[in-house]
Amino acid sequence: MTDVHHARSLLEAGRIQDGLNLLAQGAKQDDPDALNALAHLALSGDFVRRDLPLSRDLFRRAARAGSVAGAAAFRAFVANGTGGSSDWPAAIRLLAQDSSGDPSAERELRLIEAMKLSDSGEPLGTFTSEHISSSPDAILFPSLFSDAECDFLIEVALPLLQPSTVVDPVTGKLTANPVRTSDAAAFSVAAESPAIHALCMRLAKASGTNVRQGEPLQVLRYLPGQEYRPHFDALGQAENQRILTFLVYLNDGYEGGGTRFMTSALTVNGRRGDALLFRNADDSGRPDPNSQHAGDPIEAGQKFVASRWIRQRGLSSN
Repeated sequence: MTDVHHARSLLEAGRIQDGLNLLAQGAKQDDPDALNALAHLALSGDFVRRDLPLSRDLFRRAARAGSVAGAAAFRAFVANGTGGSSDWPAAIRLLAQDSSGDPSAERELRLIEAMKLSDSGEPLGTFTSEHISSSPDAILFPSLFSDAECDFLIEVALPLLQPSTVVDPVTGKLTANPVRTSDAAAFSVAAESPAIHALCMRLAKASGTNVRQGEPLQVLRYLPGQEYRPHFDALGQAENQRILTFLVYLNDGYEGGGTRFMTSALTVNGRRGDALLFRNADDSGRPDPNSQHAGDPIEAGQKFVASRWIRQRGLSSN
């Protein structure tokens, strides 16, 4: 077995070629850990050129070598079309194949089977909605997610939670900021499993957008005293603006924590499964001053919410 920890130490010490050679030797022997490590490097672009098709192929090989994590990442890539075409039927076949030895895959498969989806994974039917405000432009979708879907998102997010960040307006990088004191888990393309992708496609259909316009789905947790102070989700003069925000309330049983808009009397306290869609900017990308909002402090209990920012144009995953 390849000493992946040693390979990473070499990379971080600046001995990049030595670290890559060690991983490559392991990959030649179909070592699943080495294949996974190289797949993640090709995905992130750390130490090597970013290469999503290569990352997809390396995760495929890791899965064939017996890696549960590699299999999960490969299923995600096949479902959401990272590094190649999206193939929903193939993703479901992989999920069914892996479910016999992976309880998380089995649970996902059951969750998807309860959804009303087309053969390509698109949601079927229409959604109940109520236009609750024109300024800001906001729509409420009652029970857009089921109880089981809400529980699933909370449970898969819990091990991934980290202190939330915001986009620095000067550098454009993510940074900690006291304006946002929650914890967050973001599902990047390798973690956007078939079930999460199906939920993202539901948000896309409900918002009238393409699923590729969405940033990675996030799950946020707010504990007592935590909040998201007044802010705008739009990104100033961004070339590919965040025009919409979709929030899905994942649980009940907490006090406080309303989504409050600063220039109107609108405060939304959604029940579990309810979703709030509001516009941050017009189609030209000009921010809406009435979209400023806050997540009020939690007074008791804890609040979980799923968040997806939607851009003007698609975000490439190939």
